[in-house]
Amino acid sequence: MKLKPEDLTQQGYSLLDKLDHSELVPFVRMYIRKRTKFSVLYYFCNIASVALIVFYFIKYYGSPGFSIGKGFSYMSYGLAITLLLIPLHEFIHALAYKSQGAKQTSYDMHLKKFYFLAMADKFVANKREFQIVALAPFVIISSSAIVGLFFAAPLWSFAMLGILLMHTACCSGDFAMLSYFDFHTGKTVVTYDDKENKVSYFYSK
Repeated sequence: MKLKPEDLTQQGYSLLDKLDHSELVPFVRMYIRKRTKFSVLYYFCNIASVALIVFYFIKYYGSPGFSIGKGFSYMSYGLAITLLLIPLHEFIHALAYKSQGAKQTSYDMHLKKFYFLAMADKFVANKREFQIVALAPFVIISSSAIVGLFFAAPLWSFAMLGILLMHTACCSGDFAMLSYFDFHTGKTVVTYDDKENKVSYFYSK
């Protein structure tokens, strides 16, 4: 959007919520549990990932050189690789912000609470823009893992499945934010980040 934070009240918007980033984890838990289309999609993708893993175990069971233990071992490689992909995940968020018009992007993390986030300081995003930002890493990384299944050797396909499962689970924050917008269907909701104070604001009209 071309609006600046200071223009929101003049355009008829009023403060809906203020999210301190230190309270991000409870916020995510709350809205990922709300029954919205995005929370349902999140759980469906997780269940689908588990179902795909079961299918691959059945597919390769009894194959030469394959064992359940090896399958889980290679899955653990995928889980570890996913942790290494966190910077890429946040970088994709930042690129998506810039694609929507944001000029300044930055990153924040809290290792103890295990959250990482990309921010676009004072960039006001509407629902459509925020959906692009939030879904970009999920679509790109998870789709890449699925494509990798078709090219990986049998055991390494379980590493791809590990990436798919872990990355999907790690997208809970993105889907929770989308769930927040969906929960407030009927209102025109916009959001922006305040980098200095580590706060995200939600306005609506």
